[in-house]
Amino acid sequence: MKKIQLSEDQKLAFERLYNWAVNPEGSALTLGGYAGTGKTTLISILRKELRLKNPAMRVAFASYTGKASQVLRSTLEVVGALYPEDSCGTIHSLLYKAQTDKEGKLMYWKRAKTIEAELIVIDEASMVTGEIWNDLLLSEKPVIALGDHGQLPPISGTFNLMEKPDIVLEKIHRQAVDNPIIQIAHEARVTGVVRPGKYAKSVRKFSHEINEPSEINDVIDHLFENFHDDMLVLCGRNKTRVQINNAIRTKMGREGSEPEVGDKVVCLKNNYDHVFAPIYNGMTGYITSIVPHKEHWYEATIDFPEEGRTFDGLILKSQFGAPALVESIDGVKHKEMGDRFDFGYALTVHKAQGSQARTVVLFEERFQKSDDDQWRRWLYTAVTRARENLYIIGQ
Repeated sequence: MKKIQLSEDQKLAFERLYNWAVNPEGSALTLGGYAGTGKTTLISILRKELRLKNPAMRVAFASYTGKASQVLRSTLEVVGALYPEDSCGTIHSLLYKAQTDKEGKLMYWKRAKTIEAELIVIDEASMVTGEIWNDLLLSEKPVIALGDHGQLPPISGTFNLMEKPDIVLEKIHRQAVDNPIIQIAHEARVTGVVRPGKYAKSVRKFSHEINEPSEINDVIDHLFENFHDDMLVLCGRNKTRVQINNAIRTKMGREGSEPEVGDKVVCLKNNYDHVFAPIYNGMTGYITSIVPHKEHWYEATIDFPEEGRTFDGLILKSQFGAPALVESIDGVKHKEMGDRFDFGYALTVHKAQGSQARTVVLFEERFQKSDDDQWRRWLYTAVTRARENLYIIGQ
């Protein structure tokens, strides 16, 4: 394999990463880099150099979501930077271990007493919440966290690990310059505008000022009719999300308003105290069984294939199709509300953080209260969810 030539800013970043990994000063080091700046390339080279330095060293790679960890694993394996002694999975699987009964049935999860690694590397760190970060630091293992400081902050709370990274990469790597999605991402981040047009065969922005309504509708119908697991449909407002979910379910022949077996769903509220395992805002899965339970709930089993686990419990009926999080119900105690899920065919950009898909369909929606910086981050985050195909429907 041809040796990768690093740019000057990459060389400086690598030297600091390597020196810190060999002799950590403090509990963590953060690396922020825009899309196309070579963050994962640096981490791959770092892993190889660390193994030359210490062949017995173990590195635990982890990401917030299952899909992100799968992408990271594939990237590391392609360049030969994931070794037998290493691990690569979700932060959840790293921090928590399953507790089973004598028959091997899952009873609950608890924090792991030790982590079998000398170094932890967290990818997509802009997704990490304050609670998860504290749990990582409690492991007393040195942590390198890399993320994109141009993205939106985490969905909830005020914690933002990538607000002021220790190391910053901002120069787009020459191998990424010709990628049309990287070009659009740069345009979105710098100007807050993606111009209508055809950037590649499957990278396009449609505008009602340029394209006929019938053309736009035909494109949307075709994409919805061919919805698949490796597709993200994104928007800005929850009201729009509900409308799109209804449209896609109708295309799939699911005309009823109640969730069914096979429906894709998204978690809308963190629950770190769930008996089976913590569930988090934005986590998507598929219903494998569902029956009504009393007046307000469904008893459901939800499979999360990207996480390698399932959810069993009560989910709130009235949350499905609601444009906002249902916070209370008359006569029901808060702790008895049940977990909040909704249809997950369409997501807000905030909910899609940490995820990527081969195909992204983006409906541009600017909030009246968003300032220019917030809008640029929203648009940039949305665009960088796409790996190959990107269709933007302009306002």
